[in-house]
Amino acid sequence: MQKNTVMDLKEILAISGKPGLYKFISQGRNAMIVENIEDKTRTSAFTSEKVSALDDIAIFTEDEEVSLKDVLKNIFEKENGEETITHKASSEELKKWFEEVLPSYDRDRVYVSDIKKVALWYNLLAKMKMLDFSEEENLENEEKKENKTETETPAESGGSETKE
Repeated sequence: MQKNTVMDLKEILAISGKPGLYKFISQGRNAMIVENIEDKTRTSAFTSEKVSALDDIAIFTEDEEVSLKDVLKNIFEKENGEETITHKASSEELKKWFEEVLPSYDRDRVYVSDIKKVALWYNLLAKMKMLDFSEEENLENEEKKENKTETETPAESGGSETKE
């Protein structure tokens, strides 16, 4: 059994007009060589096609844009790493589900078709065991520790503080 590796979302591509998600393999003169992450078939993505790295995609909210990675992380935590609602669910079910995942999403600019893509992409990445946020959490914890250490005064960290 082949083990799937966890990938950076910069390497995972959505190609307009082609189903599924793709991994970037190589850059040619007029096209990219990409590999379907499910069936491992390779194909070309031409410069005339709209290719988006998942890392570059964001979802509109009432306040700001939220990266797709953060939305996927919310779903991952909500579903305990398991697959979620099918992208074939009714529009109302999908809207209700997305409201649980991202309560402040902009209902005027985020369409049901966008929600379907998020559900489809999440389920595909979950099925292929390509979602792993543990490394990211470790980095966040290390940053918090560093920030706490930097903000401590000498008295808090056990050092002596003298007044003149």
